[in-house]
Amino acid sequence: MIPLSWIFFLSLSLFTIGIFGVLARRNLLFILISLELMLNAVVLLFIAGSRYHPTSIANSDGQIMYILILTLAASEIAIGLSLVIHMYRQHHHLDIDKLNQLRD
Repeated sequence: MIPLSWIFFLSLSLFTIGIFGVLARRNLLFILISLELMLNAVVLLFIAGSRYHPTSIANSDGQIMYILILTLAASEIAIGLSLVIHMYRQHHHLDIDKLNQLRD
């Protein structure tokens, strides 16, 4: 069985890569992908926590949270991609800095 500390380290690594992607990238599509990576890191923690929980009653809590986060991620991606398509059709680029300058 894989130790819980390894799963925590993997989840922390994925979350850190996601945060770096949100802060460093300027392309809106890559920012959405980084947000999805961060949500997957949280889902991994919920699944690992439910797997290693000592009682059998609370074993399904992580899977229930996985379904809720998966639904949230699907709706976020659907709305985000529709906004990305609309912005690309209107401005012909997805650079956050240029889109911010257009507001002024």
